[in-house]
Amino acid sequence: MKHTLLPLTEFTARREKLFAQMTDNSVALFIANNEVTRSNDTEYLFCQDKDFYYLTGFNEPDAILMMVKGEQNKVVLFCRAKDPFQEVWHGRRVGPENAKKEYGFDESYALEEADAQITESLGNKNTLYYLQGKSERHEQQVYQWRNSVIAKSRQGIAAPEILVNVAPIVHDMRLMKSPSELALMRTVNHISGKAHTRAMEKTQAGAFEYQIEAELLHEFARHGARHAAYNSIVAGGDNANILHYNDNCDILNDGDLLLIDAGGELAGYAADITRTFPISGKFTEPQKAIYQLVLDAQQAAIQAIKPGTDLALLNQLVCEKLTDGLLTLGILEGEKTALLESKACKKYFIHGLGHWLGLDVHDVGDYHVNESREQKRTFEPGMVMTIEPGLYFPSDDENIEEKWRGIAVRIEDNILVTDQGHENLTTNAPKSIEEIETLMAGN
Repeated sequence: MKHTLLPLTEFTARREKLFAQMTDNSVALFIANNEVTRSNDTEYLFCQDKDFYYLTGFNEPDAILMMVKGEQNKVVLFCRAKDPFQEVWHGRRVGPENAKKEYGFDESYALEEADAQITESLGNKNTLYYLQGKSERHEQQVYQWRNSVIAKSRQGIAAPEILVNVAPIVHDMRLMKSPSELALMRTVNHISGKAHTRAMEKTQAGAFEYQIEAELLHEFARHGARHAAYNSIVAGGDNANILHYNDNCDILNDGDLLLIDAGGELAGYAADITRTFPISGKFTEPQKAIYQLVLDAQQAAIQAIKPGTDLALLNQLVCEKLTDGLLTLGILEGEKTALLESKACKKYFIHGLGHWLGLDVHDVGDYHVNESREQKRTFEPGMVMTIEPGLYFPSDDENIEEKWRGIAVRIEDNILVTDQGHENLTTNAPKSIEEIETLMAGN
């Protein structure tokens, strides 16, 4: 089975939960990703559509999931047929027969049968659920199937009149993590923490950013997370002032900080961890001041996480902490109340505080953003989010003292909301100044 590490019951329970939210006499359709050409006759490594994977655990391209709700609910998969010639060149296929047995579908057929069977199943159904806005390819295919039913109207067969975007339903399901999902996320966080620790141990002046990236990837794969969840950011010195920097090609200079934003992926689930540390192994006084300020702000936010709070409240806490610190350091000037009202710290804290985490790095789920762009969704047990405050001082910013220029610090952990409060899933990547300097002193 290709959905190892999660039990089959996990996927069948998800489908039952979706059925419970569908109206009677309806059909839901989900389409897998296809392979994408990288160059000429080579493809990018295949990544399954995460909504499709969430409901099936099936990890082959081009497949289709159909869920029919009626007197007796039915789950049908259409997938690539077994083909010895193709398989000897491109790898083994599950095939319809094995898919039914191994993945718990009621029926499974070759892709060639999909058009006829889906058109027949849509006939005289009231409601059609699909992922609206997912992709043009997806929507065109769904419209084509529905149009095929409309073409049969003279035969007394009606097409679904009610079209419903199933994304809000599935994405709310994905936002609440099950015990099995959380076990995977703890594991991938532990693996990713080992990778960050290894990166600190291997970092030295004169190395290249890509060499440290290689250490991360080595440690991910060595423990079973064969792929990074996203392109790793390994940004030395002023490169860290580019938020999504991933050229990872520059030399590491003594006296600079190194910011690493990287996480592994395990059975589709992502970790997303950031650590910032001195290339020399010892923080300078200005670096230490900025680092401790960011760390204090992060810890204040994490400590406040519990059911009933929200990201808007955490943002207020962090902005207040950062404003106090930036005033003390002389980077901000003025009256605190006015600075908070104008969100003056956002000049240096230039991104959001965090995001949902799961099958996607920036995972799905509504944030309930209000007119003031505040994220007001109330936390519930089972939600997982990142908390990642940062401060950024580009080397060409002449409005600040020279000693701050070129410093960029971000610290990011992955936090689960629990009944009692929270659990930090990111426990083994050194984070305090003392922990970092002690580890690197042993290099």
